[in-house]
Amino acid sequence: MNSGQLELLAPARDADIGIEAINHGADAVYIGGPGFGARKSADNDVADIARLVDYAHRFHARVHVTLNTILRDDELEPARKLAHQLYDAGVDSLIIQDMGLLELDLPPIQLHASTQCDIRTPEKARFLQDAGLSQLVLARELSLEQIKAIRSATTVPLEFFIHGALCVAYSGQCFISEAHTGRSANRGECNQACRLPYEVRDAEGRIIAHDKHVLSMKDNDQSANLAALIDAGIQSFKIEGRYKDMGYVKNITAHYRGLLDGILEQRPELSHTSSGHSTFNFTPDPAQNFNRDATDYFVQGRREDIGAFDSPKNPGRRIGWVNKIGKDTVEIETDADMLLNNGDGLCYFDLHKELVGMAINTAEKIAAGRWRVVPKDPIAELRHLKIGTELNRNRDMNWQRLMDKKSAERRIDVRMRLDETADGLALNLTDEGGCSATATLAIAKEPAKDASRSESSLRENLGKLGTTIFNPVEIVLNLSQPWFVPASLVNNLRREGIEALEAARKAALQRLPRAKPVDPPVPYPEDTLSYLANVFNHKARDFYAKHGVKLIEAAFEAHEEAGDVSLMITKHCVRYSLSLCPKQTRGVTGVHGTIKAEPLELINGSEKLKLVFDCKPCEMHVVGKLKRSVAQSKVKEVQTAPVRFYKARPSV
Repeated sequence: MNSGQLELLAPARDADIGIEAINHGADAVYIGGPGFGARKSADNDVADIARLVDYAHRFHARVHVTLNTILRDDELEPARKLAHQLYDAGVDSLIIQDMGLLELDLPPIQLHASTQCDIRTPEKARFLQDAGLSQLVLARELSLEQIKAIRSATTVPLEFFIHGALCVAYSGQCFISEAHTGRSANRGECNQACRLPYEVRDAEGRIIAHDKHVLSMKDNDQSANLAALIDAGIQSFKIEGRYKDMGYVKNITAHYRGLLDGILEQRPELSHTSSGHSTFNFTPDPAQNFNRDATDYFVQGRREDIGAFDSPKNPGRRIGWVNKIGKDTVEIETDADMLLNNGDGLCYFDLHKELVGMAINTAEKIAAGRWRVVPKDPIAELRHLKIGTELNRNRDMNWQRLMDKKSAERRIDVRMRLDETADGLALNLTDEGGCSATATLAIAKEPAKDASRSESSLRENLGKLGTTIFNPVEIVLNLSQPWFVPASLVNNLRREGIEALEAARKAALQRLPRAKPVDPPVPYPEDTLSYLANVFNHKARDFYAKHGVKLIEAAFEAHEEAGDVSLMITKHCVRYSLSLCPKQTRGVTGVHGTIKAEPLELINGSEKLKLVFDCKPCEMHVVGKLKRSVAQSKVKEVQTAPVRFYKARPSV
């Protein structure tokens, strides 16, 4: 990627969704392979990925495959073999977390640093660049100033999440799932403890919040910050969502394609990395997809409203309120132009601020702005529903039907020129990127009887590119006089020309080069690594040792941490969100100095976690320990590849 190029990077749960991401304007797609991706149930076989690669490369779009779990020693060889298979399938890069992969005999495929690498500082970013990583996915928690600092320290493309679900922890720094269930987030099996409701208690046992989802974040939306992120140094704009459905990927990709294209029109020094332009049969609208309301997180500094504390579900859009409740029906007041559909999903917050769903079996318009609906569930089961209850819609069947249809078309602009040759005609085609090809037709030149009609017919037949990926923006007839050419021969010439142009484009697409690590190896920014570094195999240990690290602990998944440790590190602060941060009390008479950053406790059933606040970097640690039952149940797995590197522990 050149310095003036921007990449819109879309997720793909499978190859078909990836193809639609390309159609809807993605410059690149990231997808999971058959194993070792950090989304356990979003795996794809190599043949399907190859199919996606073939389609993406027609537009010079790229396909990046996630190989971003941490690996046991017995998984290194299967991961190495998979890397070679993906390279042979034409994949453009691997997105990795485990540095042990850099010590293996990998194919010459480009390597990108996953978000799981937790890249927050210029020092770590520069180290990963010097170690041979060609693109870096930065931490979601960074501000514009922090991104600029990393940009100043590096030269490789920087990638940043611009939309989708937010993991409350620094990526790679959450072990709650492993500690409580044995399902490791670093191995693609997170159980999303962050979305659970918790009771929050202070150091004296007083209840501060009851059944609040205090670790659940709103969804990321950087729509308003794209230009600022470009100026800060971001080149790859990443949409979260390898679990998301086709409609989400279509809609969100189209939304950001439009926003980025608007910026490109104003800034001609910038360009996108792939070919072609997408047109849509709908108006993109991010609010139509599952979302927990929007936040731009920490890009513009710390905000108070980043949490989805009432519910981790999709609250939808407000449509009106309950006007009347019958035995089997509910009457709803809406705006006059509101349209409800059979199958729509409605919802509301009950008296406990919990979201209650109300799916519609049938919807009947009884007057302007008035609807009678028959809910799917009995009225008696709709908890706390009463006259005046505000209703939202979180599933619009009209929108879903729109997304189920063909909703976009992507074409590459091409200029066509028909020349005379000594023995016939030659058709030259040149696409918007400068790729060109020529097809020839041997034919005896016969003057046309109707010159005007002949020229019109030639243009019409040459321009029939509707079933191709090309769009004719110019057709030049460079002829000494109008010649008669049968339509069938023109059509054959056009088809041969298009095939030749596709072949030329394929030949012009260069594989992304594998970066060479700096030699001799540069030192890692620290000489001691705790379990937080996620070192789970001997190759990763060897990597860090080679880069000057003296003391290396095994990953948390090795179950060597038996006591209380940080199970999550996050920029989100529960005290701040509950207006209990000491900094928030400055200037408040009679309050300043009375509130201290004492630990809080989170309780969900029998699960208890302690919140410890590190105010200097403004971070929160969620502290707990590995469950004995988890440790016992995974003894065999841990013994498969023991990773006890050193007996000593780093000093705290």
